[in-house]
Amino acid sequence: METDFAASHALAFHDEFADGALNLDKWLPCHLPQWSSRVLAAARHDFALGHLRLRIDPDQPPWCPEYDGGVRVSSLQTGVQSGPLGSTRGQHRFNPRSVVREAQQRRILCAPTFGRFELRARANIPPGTHVALWMIGIEDEPEQSGEICVCEIFGRHATPESTRVAFGVHPFGDPALVDDFREAELPIDVREFHLYSADWTPRGITFHVDGQQIGHVAQSPAYPMQLMLGIYERPSETGSPTQALPQDKSFVIDHLRVHRPVESAGL
Repeated sequence: METDFAASHALAFHDEFADGALNLDKWLPCHLPQWSSRVLAAARHDFALGHLRLRIDPDQPPWCPEYDGGVRVSSLQTGVQSGPLGSTRGQHRFNPRSVVREAQQRRILCAPTFGRFELRARANIPPGTHVALWMIGIEDEPEQSGEICVCEIFGRHATPESTRVAFGVHPFGDPALVDDFREAELPIDVREFHLYSADWTPRGITFHVDGQQIGHVAQSPAYPMQLMLGIYERPSETGSPTQALPQDKSFVIDHLRVHRPVESAGL
């Protein structure tokens, strides 16, 4: 079956994070800056041993206090666009009160439709933090706003013996989708490297961890979607102020790869 996949798909986007610097032709180092600003929403990150490390630091401010409270984020994304200052047009309008606080020039670095999405990563995530690889519509049309979550892991659900991995589809403003979000409890330690992937086809999306299928969603957005890769901290889930939690909070990425069907391997 993998032989058939190799013949029908081509590597269209990848980052092995081996150069010791972020490739700005592949990534925008901020989280949804149209609802905040590129400065406030900037990702804290560094490199070591050929890996990218996204961090939540003790002195890191909330990324968007006006609309998202005390949530802190270090995230990369592969596209951005917005309407003018004060408008409501922009990707992933997560809060119905949100308006554009910093207008963004359109820049789409990777926004495929269909393919295999593969992440090899490990995470140090105490309760109150989580990590995720997800995709959102670039919203050339407002209804093209669905989400595919390849993997989402919460610190409160991670132990050395097992980890819950969440995955699935959220419709947001896409009337053609229904919410289908699931969890699989797996005998893995998220502090070690694991391979998380999703095969997105016109017929549906199949999710895997370390090559083993954990679920299938029988629906499929059919429009370009950008990548979102990050670590997040929500103070309401920590039980105490974030400054009182000095633990390492990091998402260490070995590689991210996108394989697309050969007939549509362009981005």
